[in-house]
Amino acid sequence: MHPFVSAGLLALVTLFHGQEGPTFDIPRVAGANWFKGNTHTHTTKSDGDSAPEEVARWYKEKAYQFLVLSDHNVFTDPQTLSRLVDSSFLLIPGEELTSSFEKAPVHINGLNIPRKLDPQTDTTLLGTIQKNVDEVRSVKGAPHINHPNFGWAIDKFTLLKVKNNNLLEIYNGHPLVHNLGGGGKPGLEEVWDFLLTSGMRIYGIAVDDAHHFKGEFGPTRSNPGKGWVVVRAHSLNAQEIIDNLEAGMFYASTGVELEDVIIEADRIEIRIKQRSSFKYRTDFIGSGGRVLSSSVENRAVYIVKGDEQYVRAKISDSGGGAAWVQPVFVRTN
Repeated sequence: MHPFVSAGLLALVTLFHGQEGPTFDIPRVAGANWFKGNTHTHTTKSDGDSAPEEVARWYKEKAYQFLVLSDHNVFTDPQTLSRLVDSSFLLIPGEELTSSFEKAPVHINGLNIPRKLDPQTDTTLLGTIQKNVDEVRSVKGAPHINHPNFGWAIDKFTLLKVKNNNLLEIYNGHPLVHNLGGGGKPGLEEVWDFLLTSGMRIYGIAVDDAHHFKGEFGPTRSNPGKGWVVVRAHSLNAQEIIDNLEAGMFYASTGVELEDVIIEADRIEIRIKQRSSFKYRTDFIGSGGRVLSSSVENRAVYIVKGDEQYVRAKISDSGGGAAWVQPVFVRTN
């Protein structure tokens, strides 16, 4: 799937000592590997059509390396499925805290939590979101805000006020979540850029939100495999995987695979894993969602100019797949 890579090629580097002018501000992850996983899926314990073991087995057989079973207000202890866990596959405990404010659905995933958590309510939409985020943090778990456009529930101004949350679904494979927006409502990438431009450091994840493992696989069904993340870590360890996810050490995808992401003080280089005869376009995107530069080459390179606040990348392929490289932030010395 993704080759293990050398520290020299894949190290994300910090600012070079003595570097003058603008530089990318990136923590170091030397010698890390890629691990593919999904943080949002469902079983018969809530509203999925397959038992937890069947669901976990599907991902393992498709060469995913980690999975969070995130049933609505239900906790599945990974120990009950320990026979599926080995050096190549990890189950990370989780839950989708499912609440609402008036008619607006509020769904917050809790990743790497120790037990079932109770969904929270409040007298405002923001308060309801914040209380659920805080509930996840109270047990040292990692929250992520799910499908904000589902039910057109959570607007960008409310998201901007949420504290202590680092992850936002920018792609969800469920057919009813309105990733692209519409009717005057912004799509989730536009919302993401609004948050980043406003100064929030938040990272965009892709998930499949799978419910339908049986029967037809198609665009009107909530099937597995439609979105995932690939996290960089030194080992297949739950705490490290989640910590690095929250630090933006990953890319999100609906089909495009990357061989390498190299970030140096003054440049970003993206190497795409070639799939048969597919063609690719890489857009480097900055404040306000503005495209800073585009490339159809496979190694796509961006050189820092100095007027950027952040730079992220979206790679699109000729079959409709995409990958999103997380924003890196620019520091002027």
